[in-house]
Amino acid sequence: MPVTSQLFRGLPRTKVLASGLLPCQHHQSHLAPITQRPASRRPSCMWQSHQHSRSYQTTSALRSYILTPPQVNSILKANEYSFKVPEFDGKNVSSVMGFESNQLPANAPIEDRRSAATCLQTRGMLLGVFDGHAGCACAQALSERLFYYIAVSLLPHDTLCELEAAVEGGRALSPILQWHKHPNDYYSKEAQTLYFNSLRTYWQELIDLTSPGEVPDTREALLNAFKRLDNDISLEAQVGDPNAFLHYWVLRVAFSGATACVAHIDGSDLYIANAGDARAVLGVQEEDGSFSVHTLSNDHSAQNDEEVARIRGEHPPSERKTVIRQDRLLGLLMPFRAFGDVKFKWSIELQKRVLESGPDQLHENEHTKFIPPNYHYTTIPDR
Repeated sequence: MPVTSQLFRGLPRTKVLASGLLPCQHHQSHLAPITQRPASRRPSCMWQSHQHSRSYQTTSALRSYILTPPQVNSILKANEYSFKVPEFDGKNVSSVMGFESNQLPANAPIEDRRSAATCLQTRGMLLGVFDGHAGCACAQALSERLFYYIAVSLLPHDTLCELEAAVEGGRALSPILQWHKHPNDYYSKEAQTLYFNSLRTYWQELIDLTSPGEVPDTREALLNAFKRLDNDISLEAQVGDPNAFLHYWVLRVAFSGATACVAHIDGSDLYIANAGDARAVLGVQEEDGSFSVHTLSNDHSAQNDEEVARIRGEHPPSERKTVIRQDRLLGLLMPFRAFGDVKFKWSIELQKRVLESGPDQLHENEHTKFIPPNYHYTTIPDR
């Protein structure tokens, strides 16, 4: 899995006000098991005519191919990004001096994503790491969408009404986020209209649910944003799209998965929202100059006893021994919570119906790849 890191510099004294949001599942290996025939067993006769004794010798050219230090540094720094935050982050004095991030691919294409943005209509900065599996589509969608859902969730009622009035009147919208992106960070232009329509539906519902003068609670805003985006990913895949490419894309997003670890920094307050097995840590310099490290999030995996109890408690006693096997959900997924992964959230009947109505790009072998061979009909609990 690719390695992604986010390092924050210059944070003030902070307190953790929220952690461990969203529920449920993931990490799927696509590697088939490799078995070795015991030495004492004779090979099957059907293979004997094809098995010959062979020896291989590495050429001197291959042996001498060693990366130079500049080449190594070039690879390590290809996705390195550093940003110095101005003293004023739009409207307010910034409590963040800057941040640095890097991304090192461990597979191709890389399945992980990162994001950083400043909230323009409210206060604070958002930074996130999205660890994808079964493809990069879900992590890519999160890197583009989740911060908008969080920012909208933090908006007061009156600002939400102003956004809706601008759309109704055909006026330009005031920016919600200022993105801080590496030049290599991908952006899916084809899906932006779909993403905007789903986001607008969300803020319309927030208008109906809130009152003038009501100030959103940050913890609830983070929780609601996580849950709503995961729901929209699932709904978009079920509804599909007239455009064959977009129909294919929303299915790829929903059937792949990604964990998310997000930090919202506002003044002296640091909020952590985590779903999955990524981890947020805080380094603190003590008065004597030494550093201490504090874990700010909970891993949603088999190493978390509370998470194991939650998973087993949401399944019937007959599945107690099968719902978690080899420290994985259904023997397949290492994290117990994630976005997407609808193959572990939908019934088999719903999966088949959605896939059968999908575009031509979803050929038969992809259908069988989507549905786990030992699928259990189970509903992931509410976040």
